Amino acid sequence: MPTHQEQEQPRRRQARGERRITQLLEAAASVFASTGYASASTNAIAREAGVSPGTLYQFFPNKEAIAIELGQRLMADMRTAYGEALAPIDPATPLEQAVAAAVDRFIDFNCHNPVFFTLMHGPDVPGRMAEEHDALHNTLITRVEDLLSPLLPDRPAAAVTRIAHVCMALYMAGLELVLASEGDDREAYVQELKDVLFRYLDPLVGDRLRDAQAASASTAAAAAPTAVASTSNATSTPAP
Repeated sequence: MPTHQEQEQPRRRQARGERRITQLLEAAASVFASTGYASASTNAIAREAGVSPGTLYQFFPNKEAIAIELGQRLMADMRTAYGEALAPIDPATPLEQAVAAAVDRFIDFNCHNPVFFTLMHGPDVPGRMAEEHDALHNTLITRVEDLLSPLLPDRPAAAVTRIAHVCMALYMAGLELVLASEGDDREAYVQELKDVLFRYLDPLVGDRLRDAQAASASTAAAAAPTAVASTSNATSTPAP
């Protein structure tokens, strides 16, 4: 029967291996973001990670394998980000606030992971990664359609799809400008992107959202006196 020490050794080796893989992927993200995927090399990635090329090859056979592993991890994180950013809209939330919250979530992810844009939109993206990105993009479009459909009940499905595509196209165009800038300029581009999306969507869905907000406020106002009366009665009722 293996001893406790013998059982621990494989776990330690596995943990060290995972740490090394993370180190290499972080180095690859830095190299890809600064030079682009096409110009990057395994030697540059190993140098950035502070390891020998031989150590890198123990974990990845080539640059493409590194990019695919990095891309898969980033896309998993991106799915979490868009799940939060594209959650169903509370009818009480003003459209401008809902747009700003979604843009902030997406921009935050991309600014913290600039290599995501480099890998997904570069000229020499590995084929497998391009396919997975296309699938992710289609899922995003579907999520936007799901958000818009209740707000556009009189529009045919094809029209809602076109509006969703336009929203994504506007966002992607703005994202490129945001990532190419820094500091105050970046903040200004983020605000411009929010304004563009709001001005596009407001004539389409703004009235319906405002009607829903007014109805919600009216219902709450009507319920308030009843709640106050119930509380008052409960307070004034003598104990048996």
